[in-house]
Amino acid sequence: MSVQEIELAIMQLLPTDFSELKAWFEDYAAQMWDKQIEKDLEAGRLDALLAEVDQEYEAGLGQPL
Repeated sequence: MSVQEIELAIMQLLPTDFSELKAWFEDYAAQMWDKQIEKDLEAGRLDALLAEVDQEYEAGLGQPL
């Protein structure tokens, strides 16, 4: 199935079905993002960024959220 076919099928959904699909897709995208972050952490691709954050925090540059 092509992306265009999927797009056409989505446009034909009832509003309630579209809302359900949207919620599922957002959850799925979040899961994929989490897996990518985990892979990047394990591979060390975020080490420099995390070290910079630690340095800024230790220098007192952090602020409560």
